Amino acid sequence: MDYTEEDLLPLSGIQHFAFCPRQWALIHVENQWVENLGTAEGRLVHQRVDDPYYSESRGQLKVERAIPLVSRKLGLYGVADLMEIIEENNGNKKSYALVEYKRGKPKVDDRDQVQLCAQAICIEEMQNIKLEYGFFYYDMVKHRQKVNFTLQLRVRVQELAEAMHYFFSNGITPVVKKSSKCKHCSLLDICLPKLEKLNGKANNYLANYFNELKSEE
Repeated sequence: MDYTEEDLLPLSGIQHFAFCPRQWALIHVENQWVENLGTAEGRLVHQRVDDPYYSESRGQLKVERAIPLVSRKLGLYGVADLMEIIEENNGNKKSYALVEYKRGKPKVDDRDQVQLCAQAICIEEMQNIKLEYGFFYYDMVKHRQKVNFTLQLRVRVQELAEAMHYFFSNGITPVVKKSSKCKHCSLLDICLPKLEKLNGKANNYLANYFNELKSEE
């Protein structure tokens, strides 16, 4: 299935969705957003990189920045920070690698990897080329981390994109599922995961109340 232009969703959202589907829905379905130190620092990191008019060549290496992205198959659009193009054999052979700049350090989950892989799928679809891997550059560790675009990672991206479109088209915000990740979320005060336990108690109370009414009939 190919998505139309009206169906396209922001590619950056796949990172939010992989982290927490509810966080993604609060931002992209309900249009809620709260800036905190982490999001502000991340925005500044990208501002230093995303110059669409910048292009650099050093020998066999060419660097392009702020590359517009779109994939009809994923139904996503966005911008890639940087792509390196290495020309070999007098330009007869080329290899490509995306480089994404991030604040902080590598994550324990795959939220960053799926975002980079989604960018690669967009580039492949737009330019009819193949990207085998890409890199992250985290501002706290100051060196690159390689990500291989495996079949498993590509399938994961496809599944996440399909789920995002399902929730968005149906206007669904997933219910709260409190976890240790909540304390790092900029939308903590909007999401209110502590209410999950209270909602559970209220539902149990109502269920018991109505059961008692039925038993008295």
